Amino acid sequence: MDPIIAIATTILTQIQQPTLAFLIGGMVLAALGSRLEVPEPVYKLIVLLLLLKVGMGAGIAVRKADLLALAVPALGAALAGILIVLLGRLVLLRQPGVSEMDGMATAGLFGAVSASTLAAGMAMLDGAGMAYEGFIGALYPFMDIAALLTAILLARMSAERKAARSVMPQGGVATMTMGQGGGTGHGDIMREILVDTLKSPAISALLLGLGLGLLARPEAVYASFYEPLFRGLLSLLMLVMGMEAWSRLADLRKVAHVYVIYGLAAPLVHGLIGFGIGLAAHHLTGFSAGGAVLMAVMAASSSDISGPPTLRAALPEANPSAYVGTSTGLGTPVAILSIPLWIALAEALIGA
Repeated sequence: MDPIIAIATTILTQIQQPTLAFLIGGMVLAALGSRLEVPEPVYKLIVLLLLLKVGMGAGIAVRKADLLALAVPALGAALAGILIVLLGRLVLLRQPGVSEMDGMATAGLFGAVSASTLAAGMAMLDGAGMAYEGFIGALYPFMDIAALLTAILLARMSAERKAARSVMPQGGVATMTMGQGGGTGHGDIMREILVDTLKSPAISALLLGLGLGLLARPEAVYASFYEPLFRGLLSLLMLVMGMEAWSRLADLRKVAHVYVIYGLAAPLVHGLIGFGIGLAAHHLTGFSAGGAVLMAVMAASSSDISGPPTLRAALPEANPSAYVGTSTGLGTPVAILSIPLWIALAEALIGA
C-alpha cells in the first residue's frame, strides 16, 4: 500500500506544480468555452525570452565547468539524448493511430531533460552522502539539445518524404532538386532540413543563448531580467498549450492507452540507458557513482522547461495533449520515483 500512496502523492504534487497546473487550467478554460486568448506576437515573445534564458543558463554552466573532465560525460549525455529519441521513434510510430508529429514530439520531450528532476536527484544524493561532480549541471544542455534537434530533424525529414510521395506521378520516380546547383538525393535533403532546423526561431534562440552564455558575460542581465521572469513566462506558455491541447484532445482519445504505457515505462528504460553510459564513463575516466546516478536521472526525466516551447514552435502540428500530458503527467512522477533505484544500482556496481 505504501508504494501506491507514494505514487499518488507524487502525482498530486506534480499536478499542483505550475507547469502542470497552468496546463490543466488552460484545458479547463477551453472546455468551458472561454474566449481568453494570448495574442500570437505575445506568445512568440514569451517563447523567445524562455529559450534565451535556457540557452544562456546552459552556456554559463558549460563555461564555468572543467572542459577536460566534462568532455566524456558530455558526449555520453548527447548520445543518450539521441538514443532515447531513436528508441521512442521506433516504439511510438509503430503504434496504430499515433501520428508522426505527435510521436516525434513525445520522443523528443522524453529525450530532453527536466531541470527540476535533476535538482531532485542532486538533493537525494546530498541526503544520501553520495558525491558527484560539480559540473553535472552543465551536462543537461548536451542531452537536451541533442534530443530536441534529433526529434525535429527526423520529423521534418519524414514530412518531406511524405510530401514527395504525394506529388509522385503514378508509376513514376520522384526526384527533388535542392538549391540552385540542382543537386539531388538524400544527402541534399538532409542538409537542407538540418540548415532549416538550425535557422528555425526556437532553435536559433536556444543556440543564441548558448553562444552568449559561452562567449559573453551575460550574468548581470541573466540574473536581473531573465531569471526573475522565467517561471511567470513559463506559466503563461503552459496556459496557451493547455487551451490548444483541449481543442485537439479528440485526436488523442483513440490512442491514449499508448501514451499511458509509454509514459510509465519509458523513464525506467531511458534511465537504464543513462546509467549504462554513466557506468561506461566511470570505467573510462573515473566518473563518480553520483555522476552515474545523475546521468540516469537526466535520461529518465522529460523536459518541462526547454522542450515544450521548442517543440511548439518547431513542430506546431504536434498535439500538446500527447507530448506534454504524457511527459509531465506520467513521465515526471515515474522519473522522480525511480531515483532511489539508480542510487541502489550505483552503490551495488560502483560503490559510494
